[in-house]
Amino acid sequence: MTKAIQIAIDGPAAAGKSTIAKIVAEKLGYIYIDTGAMYRAITLKALNAGINLASNEEAGALLTATEIDLIPVEGGQKVLLDGEDVSEAIRSQYVTKAVSEMAAHELVRKRMVELQQKLAEDRGVVMDGRDIGTHVLPSAALKVFMSATVEERARRRFEENKKRDILTPLVELQEEIAMRDKMDSEREVAPLKQAHDAVFLDTTPLTITEAAEAILKLAEERLMAS
Repeated sequence: MTKAIQIAIDGPAAAGKSTIAKIVAEKLGYIYIDTGAMYRAITLKALNAGINLASNEEAGALLTATEIDLIPVEGGQKVLLDGEDVSEAIRSQYVTKAVSEMAAHELVRKRMVELQQKLAEDRGVVMDGRDIGTHVLPSAALKVFMSATVEERARRRFEENKKRDILTPLVELQEEIAMRDKMDSEREVAPLKQAHDAVFLDTTPLTITEAAEAILKLAEERLMAS
């Protein structure tokens, strides 16, 4: 397997995309691009700046004056917002509850797509998000749409939050995830949907390792065919 390919992993909130994408990228020696972290970073800045999250113009203008960098580090990735490490801050409930509204803006998505496509140029990448296969990397050699039941995704988010000492009730997380699914799927600009040529992967019964191995097997098939 010598030729590098682009791998697009899409799916709803808390489907395990980022964790699995990191493993796949590491195994293949590819660059991992966490687009969700990029949207969370600009959302954090918008919240701290007190801008009107409902304003497409204000959101777009803020992003134009913002620098977001993804730096590979051992065991993951560091997110820099205007030079400041915000890797932990962007995972707060404060940001989680607002990110879908920020990500729905046309000006924000247009600029983000440009940044993401530039990061993916001429290299092997694993990129995860909600519109990667349909919008950001429509020519990716491998597209995977990952999902799981709302109940399972809420349970995973609960366990993830617990490690950060965030104790949000499981029922509340289920409601938040269901609402985010609705917002992401119904937004006008680049809504969450499965690309016509994507492989659907239900991770409800799978461990992280099993899901990553399934994608690595698909990647090997694509590489052998290229």
